[in-house]
Amino acid sequence: MAQILIVDDDPSVRALVRDVLECEGYEVETVADGYAALRSIDACVPDCVVLDVMMPGMDGHEVLARIRARSGGAALPVVMLTAAADDNQAWQAWSGGVDYFLSKPFDPSELLRYLDHVFDGARAPLPG
Repeated sequence: MAQILIVDDDPSVRALVRDVLECEGYEVETVADGYAALRSIDACVPDCVVLDVMMPGMDGHEVLARIRARSGGAALPVVMLTAAADDNQAWQAWSGGVDYFLSKPFDPSELLRYLDHVFDGARAPLPG
């Protein structure tokens, strides 16, 4: 089953994305900042990262740059979420190598469609 790392400083966003993904059969880990995200990726590389842009300390663009600079990091799917979905943020994300870009508030079904595309619909069947 695909493992997704959610990186967002807002606990309610982390909980929403986690709940949506877990209900669809994904294994989920959540962290609150970019430094924790990089430590988590060092410990166990996920199958996809859902990454907030605006976070204290290290923003999502810097986290993305560090992911892409790692060995194998270019192949790791990264979805960016941002409340500041202006053209500059989107351009910076695409220029940095993001795979998908969603503005907050986002439609969870759009995220799920993207993940189905990435994983070729290979989610675990739900129990029951």
